[in-house]
Amino acid sequence: MAKLHIKKDDTVIVLSGEDKGKTGKVLKVLVDKNRAIVEGINMVSKSTKPSAKNPQGGIVKQEAAIHISNLSLIDPKSGKATRVAIKHEGKNVVRVAKKSGEEIK
Repeated sequence: MAKLHIKKDDTVIVLSGEDKGKTGKVLKVLVDKNRAIVEGINMVSKSTKPSAKNPQGGIVKQEAAIHISNLSLIDPKSGKATRVAIKHEGKNVVRVAKKSGEEIK
């Protein structure tokens, strides 16, 4: 299984698909499926039955997973899409933006 370049709470941009060009924060990464759930991206309508939490039921809009290959990390310096390099500083592993060389937190 490959190591993913995107983690929870990263800001990403969508590279392809219906939401191309939109940005959002990663809410969850599904490692086994190589997918991520991004805030406000890939919205789907889901029918829900009435429950204690939602007594009315009906149609609810929520984010669906999007494939990792369709996402790119946003450079903290320029605000544009960038690739990620991994640097080892002693025992610490640091992610670095390829475009600016800036550390990704």
